[in-house]
Amino acid sequence: MNDAPRTCDLAVIGAGSAGFSASITAADQGAQVVLIGSGTIGGTCVNIGCVPSKTLIRAAETLHNARVTARFAGITAKAKLTDWRRTVQQKDELVSALRQARYIDLLSAYNGITYREGLARLVEGGVEVDGTSIPAAKIIIATGARPAVPAIPGIETVPYLTSTTALDLQELPRSLLVIGGGYVGAELAQMFARAGVEVTLVCRSRLLPQAEPEIGAALQRYFEEEGITVVSGIAYRAIRKTEGAVSLTLARDGQDVSISAEQVLITTARSPNVEGLGLEDCSIAVSPKGPIIVDDYMRTTKAGVYAAGDVTGRDQFVYMAAYGAKLAARNALNGDSLRYDNSAMPAIVFTDPQVASVGLTEAAARAAGHPVRVSTIGLDVVPRALAARDVRGLIKLVADAGSARLLGAHILAPEGADSIQTAALAIRQSLTVDDLADMIFPYLSTVEGLKLAALAFDKDVTRLSCCAG
Repeated sequence: MNDAPRTCDLAVIGAGSAGFSASITAADQGAQVVLIGSGTIGGTCVNIGCVPSKTLIRAAETLHNARVTARFAGITAKAKLTDWRRTVQQKDELVSALRQARYIDLLSAYNGITYREGLARLVEGGVEVDGTSIPAAKIIIATGARPAVPAIPGIETVPYLTSTTALDLQELPRSLLVIGGGYVGAELAQMFARAGVEVTLVCRSRLLPQAEPEIGAALQRYFEEEGITVVSGIAYRAIRKTEGAVSLTLARDGQDVSISAEQVLITTARSPNVEGLGLEDCSIAVSPKGPIIVDDYMRTTKAGVYAAGDVTGRDQFVYMAAYGAKLAARNALNGDSLRYDNSAMPAIVFTDPQVASVGLTEAAARAAGHPVRVSTIGLDVVPRALAARDVRGLIKLVADAGSARLLGAHILAPEGADSIQTAALAIRQSLTVDDLADMIFPYLSTVEGLKLAALAFDKDVTRLSCCAG
C-alpha cells in the first residue's frame, strides 16, 4: 500500500472495524494517520463474524419458514437445501464485496490515512513495522480477538471447528456437537439444525447466561421443539476422537455422560490478539484473561497509548468497537474528555426468535441497589404476533420502583432486533415507564409490545381493546 510518512499524529494498529473507525475519525480532524494491518483487511465482522454468519442464518431461516407455513390455514410450502456449497459461495461473494467497498476502497478516500501492511510492535516514540520505525505522537491498539479453546482434557487431539471455520464448511456434517451456550453457540446451533444437521448444544450454566433467565428458558424450549438437544448445567470431563466421530464426556447431576457427533464446534470464548505487540516492554497492563486494560477514556496504562474493540475484552460487538475507537481517537488528539458509556448499549442475538436487550437485567438492577419493579408479558397479547400466528417470545421491562425510570428492556420475539432501539432511546433519555406507556406506537408492530409491557405495570392489558392503551 502507501509508504508511511516519517512521522504521524496517530498510529492505529489493527485494520478492522475499530481501526478504521479510529483512523477515519482522526483523518476527519485533519490528523496524519498511519493505519497498520496484518492479515485480511476488515477484521472480524465483515470477514468471519457478523456478515457471513447472519447471511447463513437467514438462508437457513428460509428453510424453517417453509416448514411452518401450515400455521396459516390453506397454505403449504416446501423448501429444500440443494447445494450448501453454493450457499457458502454466495456468502463469500457478499463478504468480498463488502470488504472491498467498506474497507479497501475507503483508503483512497482519505488523504490523511496511510495504510501499511505488516506486523507491528510498540517501541519508544512510536511503532515498528517489520523492522521499520514509524514515529507517532499517539497510538491506538485495535487488534481484535480470535476464538479461544476451552481447557478440556484431550481437546488438542480433536479436529474441532470454530466460529470461523464452521462458516466455511463446504459440506454439512450429519451431526454436530456445539460446546458453548453463549450468543455465538446459540446462533450457529440453530442455523445448522435448520440446515438439516442433528445438533446437540452443551453449556456449563444455561443457554444465554447473560440474558434474563426467562428468555434463556423460553429459547431453549423453542430450540428443543426444532429438534435441537440442549444439555446445560454440566462440567467438561474429557474429549476424544473416535471412529468417524468426536466424543465428549461431561458430568451432569453427579453422573458422567458421553455425547458423540461427527464434528464438534467450539464457541466458548475469545482471546485478544496481543502477541508480538511488546506490551510488557511498554508497561501496558493486561487483565488475567489477556485483554488490554483500559479506563473509561480508552487509555492504557502507558501515557499516549489507547486501546479499543475486542482486544480490550469490553462489549464485544462491532458497533461498540467502532464507538470505543472513535472515542479513543478524539481523546488522543483533543485531550482526554470523552468517557465510554455503555448504559444504553443494545445487544442482539440473531436466533429465531431474536433476543434483544438494553440496560440492566432484573438481577443487575437489584445488585446495583435499585428498588425494582418488573413487567413481563407474553407475545400472545401483542397483536402483531397474533396476526403473524407466531406468539413465541416475551417482553420484560425493569424499572426503578421509586422513580419509575426504565432501567432495562428485554425482548424475545421474531422481530425483536428492530424494536430494541426504542427502549435504548428511552433509557438514554431517562424516560419512565409512564412516558413509554403514553407514547404513540404504530398498531400491528412488534415494537408496540413495549407500550403494552409498560402499561402492564399497572393494568391487565388483556382487558384493553385494540389501540386502547
